Amino acid sequence: MTSPHHPVLQAGGLRCELRPELGGCLAGLWLDGEPVLRSTPAAQLDTVRQSACYPLVPFSNRVAHATLQWQGTSHPLVRHRADEPHAIHGVGWQRPWAVLEADAQFAMLAFEHRPDASWPFAFDCSQTLKLSETALELTLSITNQSATPAPAGLGWHPYLVKRAGSHIAFNATGRWEMGDDKLPTHRAGSTGLDADCAALVVDHCYDGWDGIVHLRDARLHTQLASRLQRLVVFTDPQRDFIAVEPVSHVNDALNRHAAGEDAQALGVQVLQPGASFSASMTITVERAR
Repeated sequence: MTSPHHPVLQAGGLRCELRPELGGCLAGLWLDGEPVLRSTPAAQLDTVRQSACYPLVPFSNRVAHATLQWQGTSHPLVRHRADEPHAIHGVGWQRPWAVLEADAQFAMLAFEHRPDASWPFAFDCSQTLKLSETALELTLSITNQSATPAPAGLGWHPYLVKRAGSHIAFNATGRWEMGDDKLPTHRAGSTGLDADCAALVVDHCYDGWDGIVHLRDARLHTQLASRLQRLVVFTDPQRDFIAVEPVSHVNDALNRHAAGEDAQALGVQVLQPGASFSASMTITVERAR
């Protein structure tokens, strides 16, 4: 049953529970009770960092040393964890979202940001979720409410369940290598991944992504699709999940652009006052054949 606070979407055997006040996050996604994403019943979820998926807005991954360089001005940003020297994953995942509409198979959430220490530009954001018997479709839109041009990035941070025998496959043309500080150092050619997950160690942003990821194991075949062209992938043998994040720009893209790198190659979006930018992601799931 859907409540205005914790919407529950149900279509056939597919079930999605939301926690809008925890960063607009998904608490869980299940197929016939089998978790597709790392899943916790909404009423039991304590923190967005343990959720199934949360939106990335107005930037993905890290802004180096929690300092945004934009149009000749240096903007200090909030560091959210003592062990993390960078600003991470944007603002939306840390703020409550309002439920504008919800029924058995659809929900629309919204978040309004006014300039503060976490981000110096005003924006409005909406997130919609539509569930069918085979797929969850998400859209994310941001509108610049500042009086000046502002950078904008979008994405999601879903945690797919990593089971025994899990295998991930996707195509890309490049991968950004990472330094010990978790910032990108350079881009190298890459064809993507086609690998068993058990021993996989990866924490990289891929670009030239063709928009499809397959994760298969003995129980489920999950496909993640998006028109976004960049994909952050993170897991190691100690994790029971694999984070597969469609994103609009590479890690620390705004500061790399300020240092002279090409905006288009990095995925940097600049929104004029009142302009909008949207993204979508579909998670399709079926029983393994």
